[in-house]
Order: sequence, then C-alpha cells, then structure tokens
Amino acid sequence: MSTSAPATDAQLERWQRFRAGRNEALAAEHGWLTLTSFQWLESEPSAVELVPGLWSTDGTTATLTAGATDGLTLVETGEPVDGTISATLQDEESLMWVQYGGSDGTQVVVELAMRADKYAIRTRDDSSPVLTEFDGVPTYEFDPAWVLEGRFEAYPEPVDVPIATANPLVDGVHRSVGEIVFRVPGVPHEVRLHAEAEKLGALNVTFHDETNGNTTDDWRKVVVPRPRPDGSVVLDFNRAINYPSAFTPYGTCPMPVKGNSIDVFVEAGEKLP
Repeated sequence: MSTSAPATDAQLERWQRFRAGRNEALAAEHGWLTLTSFQWLESEPSAVELVPGLWSTDGTTATLTAGATDGLTLVETGEPVDGTISATLQDEESLMWVQYGGSDGTQVVVELAMRADKYAIRTRDDSSPVLTEFDGVPTYEFDPAWVLEGRFEAYPEPVDVPIATANPLVDGVHRSVGEIVFRVPGVPHEVRLHAEAEKLGALNVTFHDETNGNTTDDWRKVVVPRPRPDGSVVLDFNRAINYPSAFTPYGTCPMPVKGNSIDVFVEAGEKLP
C-alpha cells in the first residue's frame, strides 16, 4: 500500500525492537510453541495421551491419581505426586499443575484449563519441534503507510458479544468496550472495529482482512496504545500479530467479532508461521 514517505530510522528501530521482543516471548519455556495436546477430561478416572496417571472430573473439580514411580511433581512446589490430588478452576482459568520428563523432571508441564465450563489438559513440551526449530515469525517489511490515525468511540458500558474460537467445541465472549473508527486507502467507507480493553488503557483489536488464509493466518490482532484525551488513536498494523492458534492446533483463541473485517489486503505485520 506504500504511498507515504519511507520509514525513518527511529521507526524502523522501534519496530525491530518490537519484533525481537515478540520472537523472544514466543520462544519462552513452556510457552505457546510447546503445546503438544489438548484433551477433555472424562468423568471416570482414565489414562490420557502423553501423561502418566489417571485423570477425571466431576464437573466442578479436576482430579489426578498417580504413584511416585510415575514421576509427576507439582509445578508450584516440586513435591512428588503420590496418591490423589485435585484442583478447581473458574471458566477461562488455567493452572500449570504438574510436570514430568527430561533430565530434571520439568521437560513437560501439564496445564489444567477450564474452557466452555469443561475441564481439559494441555501438555507443554519444551522438546516440541515447533519450539526447537523456531527462528522467528515471518513478517511483511515495515511499511509506514500502515500506521493509521483513527478515533476511539467508547460505549457507555462494555457489551459482551458471543464469538467462536479456534476450537469448534469452545464458544467465546468478546467484551467490547467501544469501536475504533478509521479510514484505509482503497476503502470508500470508514472502517469500524470492536475493541477490547487491554492493560494500562490500551485496546486490543482482533480482525479479518483479505490476506487471511493466503499470506496470513485466518485472523490476527493488533494492540492499540491508550487513546489520547480527545479519543484519537494510532493503529500500527506493522504490529499486527498472530494468535497462538496460528502456531498450534491446541489453542482456544478468540475469533473476531462478526463484521470486524478490513476489506483490503493488510500487507503488514505477521505472516503465516
């Protein structure tokens, strides 16, 4: 889309710093690149794939029974699991619960999660090739034409909008705090996108565009810094990033609100991994 002046050295440096931090965060131990399974728990104590012990839930509490020889320890304390332990979560909560494997017994962390009011576990294995072979997310070149001015129109109260997620069995909710309104060259009308609140007054925008499923994942997100006092905002689509579900089939990441689409090719930000 480049129609503006070339990027300044300061812009490029800030963007390169952002990219370096992003790749480093993705490559964290037991991070999103280490997911190797997502499994719902049954009501009867049952074996699961990849993890020792017998796992179950009564709908309210998750329970694990294992012996000392299974080699499971609690992530928080390092204590061996020898007998039956249980944990209780609220919907959308997660707990890095137990670990096992590798030379120090911490290669794989088992995350207990509650999604769609049901208990599941996810394994996070630091030997996953998705992590060990990771050398950064491919991106478009920085393009200053994709740094756009807009305005934030806050709702009087947040509105909960039902959405789908990357897992067809898990429904989600998008807590819209307002809409970001802006113009994109090549689009005859103003674009309006629902936004969620982020930390420190920033806004998170999850969106579709015409590159999806071609050069980019099926949807992406961009964090917009806190609006100025007059409501104006800067959307830098060079900082559009993938959700974890772009890297792993085991994510339950939120899809955009219906209509959160930009009807052009947003050739900026992260590409398909």
